[in-house]
Order: sequence, then structure tokens, then C-alpha cells
Amino acid sequence: MNNGRVKVAARAHVPPFAVMEILAAANARRAAGEHVLNLCAGEPSTGASDVVRNRAIELLTAGDLGYTESLGAPGLRAAIARHYGAWYGVDVDPARVAVTTGSSGGFLLAFLAAFDVGDRVALARPGYPAYTNILAALGCEVVELPCGPETRYQPTVAQLEALDEPVEGLVVASPANPTGTMIDAAELAALAQWCGEHGVRLISDEIYHGIVYSEEPVPTAARYLGDGAVVVNSFSKYWAMTGWRLGWLVLPDDLVSPVDALAGNVALCPPALAQHAGVAAFSDEGMAAARANVERYADTRALLLSRLPALGWSRVAPADGAFYLYADISASGIDSVTWCARLLDEAGVALTPGTDFDPVDGHRWVRLSFASSVDVVREAADRITAWQATLTA
Repeated sequence: MNNGRVKVAARAHVPPFAVMEILAAANARRAAGEHVLNLCAGEPSTGASDVVRNRAIELLTAGDLGYTESLGAPGLRAAIARHYGAWYGVDVDPARVAVTTGSSGGFLLAFLAAFDVGDRVALARPGYPAYTNILAALGCEVVELPCGPETRYQPTVAQLEALDEPVEGLVVASPANPTGTMIDAAELAALAQWCGEHGVRLISDEIYHGIVYSEEPVPTAARYLGDGAVVVNSFSKYWAMTGWRLGWLVLPDDLVSPVDALAGNVALCPPALAQHAGVAAFSDEGMAAARANVERYADTRALLLSRLPALGWSRVAPADGAFYLYADISASGIDSVTWCARLLDEAGVALTPGTDFDPVDGHRWVRLSFASSVDVVREAADRITAWQATLTA
């Protein structure tokens, strides 16, 4: 019993990630025998490729699964560095690569190393809620930049220059969650230059790199390490390895030693099995499997876009990358939290309310993840269309 003298830290009072609560509710219905279509979580349905799974089996049988270096196994760090040369034409020293426990662990380490209590950090709204919640738990002040269709839901230099007070950091995401929009090369260069000139730490979330639907090259902030930029990436999305909890940072020189020290104290090292198996993701077979997943997402995306008139969703964010459709459902007259709860209860489809990503306007929006099969997405669209018709009947 709490006698009134034992406290809970103020930093712990951050809002929960609503998508996890919806996921739990959907799983409970499935366990009860209901046929639930789960399109709320940003999780590829395929899972890791066979080459990664087989490598993990080999390691479990005969591999060394002891501690690795705090910044990660040298072989994996070297493979990640080579990936930047192959994909972006950027020469990255493996010493700048820090393997992390998912991108979530990467954000925690990057924020701990880059920002002090009271520092102001800007980010786009709508955006991934964990940025805000981790920063708030660390005592930073989050400065939300309202981003709509006029800026393609991405922050701009003009918005940064218009701030009344300076900021110490800027977090960007491209492709973004929940909108799927991207920052082009010129815009990223402008943001990186502005941050470098103003002593602002740029942290670029690139976990959806590779999941794009055009031939335009996707720029990386790894080009701007000299301006102090930090890159966050992960095996979770492109390589469909969510539960393996494997991500990485690409760091500027001044953050390598701080992140190394923090990583050793926080977790000693990322999971060794995931690290050693993760090297296989960069093999020809692993990359081919990832590309096949993106082709499948392209099919589900095309299906959804063709169904927009029937769904009645006339206002959606451009889904240029990632695997989300962010749609305005305010025409229903129901707020998004209630809309999603009723959709799950009455139609057996789980989506995420926009309030997870935007505390101001999110009551108008929902996020649908199309990282599933075409058949599942088609049935979900059928159910949503039929259910919405009952709302106006």
C-alpha cells in the first residue's frame, strides 16, 4: 500500500501509445473467436525473411550469443555502413554506426546524448507520438509545428525561422508516420543547412526508407553528419523484423563517445541473436525479400486509393511512402476515438485514431496500416464501407 510518501516520477506521466491499446483489444477479440482485421499497427504481416530466420536457427544451435560491444557487433556495423554506400552513395565510417534496441532505443540514446533538461525540440504535428513522449519524459520542451497539406505535412525552414524562441533540436521523419509524406532532397538540404548554421541538432527518422512508391531517390541525413545531424533507422519496417528489436544510429563525431557510454550503461548491448542474424538481411536474398514486400504494399496502396470514393474519404494525406493511409473521417460527425472503437465493435476492423498523432486536430483523422495482404485490405475496405453506410442510414 502506498502510504503517501512513495512517489511516481513526474516523467512517467506520459500518455500511452493508443495503438497498443487498440491492438490489445483486437487481439482479445481474436482470442474469443471473432474474425478481426487488424490494420492499426505499423507491422508488416510477412515477418523476417527466410535467410534471416535460418541464420538465427544456426546461431541458436551453435553460435556465440554472449554480449557484443555496446555500439553493436562489428560485422553488423560494417554491413550497415556498406548499405549507405550501396543505397545512397554516402561513405559512412562503421565507427559512426551504433546498433540499438530498435529505433525506439535509438531515439532514447540520441535524445539523451543530444539534449539537456529544458531544451526545446521542434517536430511536426501530426507525427509519431513516441518522439513527444520520450522527449517529455527526459524533461525537454516539445515545440509542435502544425503541418498540413500546404507543406505536405512536413516542417519547413520558414516555420523554424518564425518561432518566437530558439530551439536546440529538430526531429523530422521521411517517409513520415502517420502521413506517409516525404521530404525531398532540396528540402532536407535546406533544413540541414539551417540547423547547422543555428546550432540545432537535426535528428532524422528514416525507418521507412525503402518503402516508397516512386522512382525518385530518397535522400538521407547521413550526408549532413558534418552539420551535426543524426540518422535513426531500423530493421523493423523495410526488413519486416519488428519483434527482433534491432535498429541503428548514424552519428556525427561529437555524439559517438556519449552514445557509446550511454548504451553500455542503459542496456550493455542490443540483442545478440538479432544482431548476428540481422547481417543476413543485407544479403541478396534478404534484400530481394524486402523488395517483394514493398511490391505487395504498392498493391494494397493502389487498392485503397481506388476505394477512396466508395469510402467517402475525400481528404487524405499523400501516401508517398511507408504503409499508412491518414484519412479525415469528420464527415461522419463522430470523433476519431469513438469512430475507431465503434468500427472495431461493430465491424471487426481495427484502425488507429488520429489523436495518437495529433492532440489538436487528430479527432478528425484515422490511420489505416496497409502492411497486410491485398485480400485482408480489400475485406477491410468492404467492411468499413458497409459500416459507414449504417451511420448515415
